Amino acid sequence: MLPSREGKSIGALGLGITTKTDGDSTRDAYSLFEYAIPAGRSGPPPHIHHREDESFICLSGKLDVMLGGENFTISHGDYIYLPRDVKHTFGNPYDEEARVISVVSPAGLERYYEALSALPPGPPDIPTIKTIMADFGIELLGPPPAPSGG
Repeated sequence: MLPSREGKSIGALGLGITTKTDGDSTRDAYSLFEYAIPAGRSGPPPHIHHREDESFICLSGKLDVMLGGENFTISHGDYIYLPRDVKHTFGNPYDEEARVISVVSPAGLERYYEALSALPPGPPDIPTIKTIMADFGIELLGPPPAPSGG
């Protein structure tokens, strides 16, 4: 049992990422994360996961999600499925923090976040980030979207 916001904290991507469970405890079936996306924060650049499927369940706030060219806004209790091999991104252009539970299957995305968190502070080194992404079967497709506001 882990209370909200408790677990292993990973500092990556400018988000609050808390690992609730990982492949070590699920026989690599899935990982589960709690994301805290600050107000006004654009998310990761559009990308494709080639190894895993993701699901988001919004706990609080609102989150804009682009999935395969369609735009969605999720809020408290909403669920969205982000299948592998489909371009997506997300961001929080709103005035309050968004909190999301993310289930990722199979497990392994925690190792990607750990690799990113090991990068030195400062401006993002895009070539290095692209290499790390490729190592984990993630394809970078472009710069982060501009916040849409709402």
